[in-house]
Amino acid sequence: MGRVAVVTGGTRGIGAAIAKALKQEGYQVVASYAGNDEAANKFKAETGIAVRKWDVGNYDACASNLKAIEAELGPVDVLVNNAGITKDGMFHKMTSDQWYQVINTNLNSLFNMCRPLIEGMRERGFGRIINISSINGQKGQMGQVNYSASKAGDIGFTKALAQENAKKGITVNAICPGYIATEMVMAVPKDVLEKSVIPHIPVGRLGQPEEVARCVVFLASDHSGFITGSVLTANGGQYMV
Repeated sequence: MGRVAVVTGGTRGIGAAIAKALKQEGYQVVASYAGNDEAANKFKAETGIAVRKWDVGNYDACASNLKAIEAELGPVDVLVNNAGITKDGMFHKMTSDQWYQVINTNLNSLFNMCRPLIEGMRERGFGRIINISSINGQKGQMGQVNYSASKAGDIGFTKALAQENAKKGITVNAICPGYIATEMVMAVPKDVLEKSVIPHIPVGRLGQPEEVARCVVFLASDHSGFITGSVLTANGGQYMV
Protein backbone atom coordinates (compact mmCIF):
# COMPACT_ATOMS: atom_id res chain seq x y z
CA MET A 1 0.00 0.00 0.00
CA GLY A 2 1.05 3.60 -0.57
CA ARG A 3 2.12 6.06 2.06
CA VAL A 4 -0.56 7.50 4.30
CA ALA A 5 -1.50 11.14 3.74
CA VAL A 6 -3.82 13.29 5.83
CA VAL A 7 -5.37 16.43 4.35
CA THR A 8 -7.19 18.77 6.71
CA GLY A 9 -10.17 20.57 5.26
CA GLY A 10 -9.90 17.96 2.57
CA THR A 11 -13.47 17.49 1.36
CA ARG A 12 -14.07 20.83 -0.37
CA GLY A 13 -12.27 23.38 -2.53
CA ILE A 14 -8.48 23.27 -2.65
CA GLY A 15 -8.38 20.52 -0.02
CA ALA A 16 -10.59 18.22 -2.09
CA ALA A 17 -8.38 18.74 -5.13
CA ILE A 18 -5.31 17.93 -3.04
CA ALA A 19 -6.86 14.78 -1.58
CA LYS A 20 -7.89 13.53 -5.03
CA ALA A 21 -4.50 14.27 -6.56
CA LEU A 22 -2.67 12.41 -3.78
CA LYS A 23 -4.97 9.42 -4.17
CA GLN A 24 -4.24 9.36 -7.90
CA GLU A 25 -0.54 9.19 -7.03
CA GLY A 26 -1.13 6.08 -4.92
CA TYR A 27 -1.32 7.52 -1.42
CA GLN A 28 -3.79 6.24 1.16
CA VAL A 29 -5.62 9.48 1.85
CA VAL A 30 -7.75 10.57 4.78
CA ALA A 31 -9.55 13.91 4.49
CA SER A 32 -10.69 15.72 7.60
CA TYR A 33 -13.57 18.15 7.76
CA ALA A 34 -15.18 20.31 10.41
CA GLY A 35 -18.92 20.53 9.87
CA ASN A 36 -20.45 19.99 6.45
CA ASP A 37 -21.58 16.37 6.64
CA GLU A 38 -23.46 16.52 3.35
CA ALA A 39 -20.44 17.74 1.38
CA ALA A 40 -18.16 15.25 3.11
CA ASN A 41 -20.42 12.27 2.43
CA LYS A 42 -20.81 13.31 -1.20
CA PHE A 43 -17.03 13.65 -1.54
CA LYS A 44 -16.48 10.21 0.00
CA ALA A 45 -19.07 8.60 -2.28
CA GLU A 46 -17.59 10.19 -5.40
CA THR A 47 -13.91 9.58 -4.64
CA GLY A 48 -13.70 6.62 -2.26
CA ILE A 49 -11.45 8.72 -0.02
CA ALA A 50 -11.92 8.18 3.73
CA VAL A 51 -13.25 11.16 5.66
CA ARG A 52 -13.14 11.94 9.37
CA LYS A 53 -14.85 14.77 11.22
CA TRP A 54 -13.02 16.75 13.88
CA ASP A 55 -12.06 20.28 14.86
CA VAL A 56 -8.42 20.96 13.96
CA GLY A 57 -8.45 23.76 16.52
CA ASN A 58 -8.77 21.17 19.29
CA TYR A 59 -5.50 19.45 20.20
CA ASP A 60 -7.07 16.39 21.82
CA ALA A 61 -9.35 15.83 18.82
CA CYS A 62 -6.36 16.00 16.47
CA ALA A 63 -4.26 13.64 18.58
CA SER A 64 -7.00 11.04 19.01
CA ASN A 65 -8.01 11.04 15.34
CA LEU A 66 -4.42 10.81 14.13
CA LYS A 67 -3.84 7.92 16.52
CA ALA A 68 -6.89 6.14 15.11
CA ILE A 69 -5.76 6.73 11.53
CA GLU A 70 -2.31 5.32 12.25
CA ALA A 71 -3.80 2.29 13.99
CA GLU A 72 -5.95 1.59 10.94
CA LEU A 73 -3.69 2.49 8.02
CA GLY A 74 -0.17 2.84 9.38
CA PRO A 75 2.12 5.80 10.09
CA VAL A 76 1.21 9.15 8.58
CA ASP A 77 4.09 10.23 6.35
CA VAL A 78 2.42 13.14 4.55
CA LEU A 79 0.47 15.88 6.31
CA VAL A 80 -1.22 18.69 4.43
CA ASN A 81 -2.46 21.44 6.74
CA ASN A 82 -5.09 22.99 4.50
CA ALA A 83 -8.03 23.72 6.83
CA GLY A 84 -8.78 27.40 7.12
CA ILE A 85 -11.58 29.88 7.76
CA THR A 86 -12.21 33.59 7.34
CA LYS A 87 -14.02 35.95 9.68
CA ASP A 88 -13.43 39.21 7.88
CA GLY A 89 -13.89 42.70 9.25
CA MET A 90 -12.00 45.94 9.72
CA PHE A 91 -9.77 45.65 12.76
CA HIS A 92 -11.33 48.59 14.63
CA LYS A 93 -14.64 46.69 14.48
CA MET A 94 -13.30 43.15 14.86
CA THR A 95 -14.57 41.07 17.76
CA SER A 96 -12.41 38.84 19.90
CA ASP A 97 -14.34 35.84 18.54
CA GLN A 98 -13.44 36.82 14.97
CA TRP A 99 -9.80 37.04 15.96
CA TYR A 100 -9.45 33.90 18.05
CA GLN A 101 -11.52 31.60 15.82
CA VAL A 102 -9.37 32.40 12.80
CA ILE A 103 -6.07 32.16 14.69
CA ASN A 104 -7.15 28.89 16.29
CA THR A 105 -8.25 27.21 13.05
CA ASN A 106 -5.61 28.61 10.71
CA LEU A 107 -2.51 28.74 12.93
CA ASN A 108 -2.93 26.80 16.16
CA SER A 109 -4.09 23.83 14.09
CA LEU A 110 -0.56 23.48 12.71
CA PHE A 111 0.72 22.73 16.21
CA ASN A 112 -2.27 20.49 16.91
CA MET A 113 -1.66 18.39 13.79
CA CYS A 114 2.12 18.36 13.63
CA ARG A 115 2.93 17.74 17.28
CA PRO A 116 1.32 14.25 17.48
CA LEU A 117 3.11 13.18 14.28
CA ILE A 118 6.54 14.76 14.39
CA GLU A 119 8.19 12.28 16.76
CA GLY A 120 7.13 9.33 14.64
CA MET A 121 8.40 11.02 11.49
CA ARG A 122 11.74 11.70 13.18
CA GLU A 123 12.04 8.08 14.31
CA ARG A 124 11.29 6.78 10.80
CA GLY A 125 13.57 9.32 9.12
CA PHE A 126 10.93 10.55 6.70
CA GLY A 127 8.12 13.05 6.60
CA ARG A 128 6.45 15.59 4.36
CA ILE A 129 4.58 18.50 5.96
CA ILE A 130 2.92 20.97 3.60
CA ASN A 131 1.16 24.02 5.00
CA ILE A 132 -1.33 25.91 2.85
CA SER A 133 -0.82 29.58 3.64
CA SER A 134 -2.06 32.43 1.43
CA ILE A 135 -1.02 35.38 -0.68
CA ASN A 136 -2.57 37.50 2.07
CA GLY A 137 -0.14 36.05 4.58
CA GLN A 138 2.63 37.48 2.40
CA LYS A 139 1.26 40.92 1.53
CA GLY A 140 -1.56 41.52 4.04
CA GLN A 141 -5.13 42.39 3.11
CA MET A 142 -7.49 45.11 4.27
CA GLY A 143 -10.31 43.63 6.33
CA GLN A 144 -8.29 40.51 7.08
CA VAL A 145 -5.90 41.37 9.90
CA ASN A 146 -6.82 38.12 11.63
CA TYR A 147 -6.52 35.98 8.48
CA SER A 148 -3.33 37.67 7.28
CA ALA A 149 -1.74 37.25 10.71
CA SER A 150 -2.65 33.57 10.85
CA LYS A 151 -1.32 32.86 7.37
CA ALA A 152 1.88 34.82 7.98
CA GLY A 153 2.27 32.75 11.14
CA ASP A 154 1.97 29.60 9.04
CA ILE A 155 5.02 30.74 7.07
CA GLY A 156 7.12 31.37 10.19
CA PHE A 157 6.04 28.01 11.60
CA THR A 158 7.09 26.34 8.34
CA LYS A 159 10.57 27.85 8.28
CA ALA A 160 11.36 27.08 11.92
CA LEU A 161 10.03 23.51 11.87
CA ALA A 162 11.95 22.87 8.64
CA GLN A 163 15.22 23.86 10.31
CA GLU A 164 14.60 21.63 13.30
CA ASN A 165 13.85 18.51 11.26
CA ALA A 166 15.92 18.78 8.10
CA LYS A 167 18.52 16.25 9.26
CA LYS A 168 15.77 13.75 10.08
CA GLY A 169 14.54 13.39 6.50
CA ILE A 170 11.52 15.60 7.10
CA THR A 171 10.70 18.49 4.79
CA VAL A 172 8.36 21.29 5.77
CA ASN A 173 7.14 23.68 3.09
CA ALA A 174 4.36 26.19 2.55
CA ILE A 175 2.24 27.02 -0.46
CA CYS A 176 0.67 30.46 -0.82
CA PRO A 177 -2.23 30.34 -3.27
CA GLY A 178 -3.62 33.52 -4.74
CA TYR A 179 -7.20 33.80 -5.91
CA ILE A 180 -8.35 30.26 -6.76
CA ALA A 181 -11.70 29.42 -8.36
CA THR A 182 -13.16 27.71 -5.32
CA GLU A 183 -16.74 27.88 -4.11
CA MET A 184 -15.78 30.67 -1.71
CA VAL A 185 -14.12 32.86 -4.35
CA MET A 186 -16.80 32.19 -6.95
CA ALA A 187 -19.38 33.49 -4.46
CA VAL A 188 -17.87 36.95 -4.98
CA PRO A 189 -20.09 38.94 -7.37
CA LYS A 190 -19.00 38.48 -10.98
CA ASP A 191 -18.55 42.21 -11.58
CA VAL A 192 -16.27 42.49 -8.54
CA LEU A 193 -14.13 39.59 -9.79
CA GLU A 194 -13.93 41.05 -13.28
CA LYS A 195 -13.25 44.64 -12.24
CA SER A 196 -11.35 44.40 -8.96
CA VAL A 197 -9.67 40.98 -8.77
CA ILE A 198 -8.72 39.50 -12.13
CA PRO A 199 -7.18 42.75 -13.52
CA HIS A 200 -4.57 42.50 -10.74
CA ILE A 201 -3.56 38.95 -11.74
CA PRO A 202 -0.95 39.16 -14.52
CA VAL A 203 -1.91 35.82 -16.09
CA GLY A 204 -5.44 37.20 -16.46
CA ARG A 205 -7.47 34.50 -14.73
CA LEU A 206 -8.23 32.79 -11.46
CA GLY A 207 -6.19 29.75 -10.51
CA GLN A 208 -7.68 26.28 -10.41
CA PRO A 209 -7.66 24.07 -7.29
CA GLU A 210 -5.89 21.36 -9.29
CA GLU A 211 -2.97 23.72 -9.90
CA VAL A 212 -2.39 24.01 -6.16
CA ALA A 213 -2.85 20.26 -5.80
CA ARG A 214 -0.05 19.57 -8.28
CA CYS A 215 2.27 21.70 -6.15
CA VAL A 216 1.38 19.56 -3.14
CA VAL A 217 1.97 16.31 -5.03
CA PHE A 218 5.48 17.44 -5.93
CA LEU A 219 6.35 18.60 -2.41
CA ALA A 220 5.02 15.33 -0.98
CA SER A 221 7.16 13.21 -3.29
CA ASP A 222 10.64 11.78 -2.91
CA HIS A 223 11.75 14.14 -5.70
CA SER A 224 11.45 17.18 -3.40
CA GLY A 225 13.85 16.05 -0.69
CA PHE A 226 16.21 19.02 -1.19
CA ILE A 227 13.41 21.56 -0.80
CA THR A 228 12.51 22.52 2.75
CA GLY A 229 11.56 25.73 4.53
CA SER A 230 10.40 27.07 1.18
CA VAL A 231 7.35 29.13 0.30
CA LEU A 232 5.88 28.32 -3.11
CA THR A 233 3.68 31.09 -4.47
CA ALA A 234 0.89 30.01 -6.79
CA ASN A 235 -0.84 33.27 -7.55
CA GLY A 236 -0.58 34.00 -11.26
CA GLY A 237 2.04 36.67 -10.66
CA GLN A 238 -0.23 38.82 -8.50
CA TYR A 239 2.39 39.14 -5.77
CA MET A 240 6.02 38.34 -6.47
CA VAL A 241 8.39 37.59 -3.60
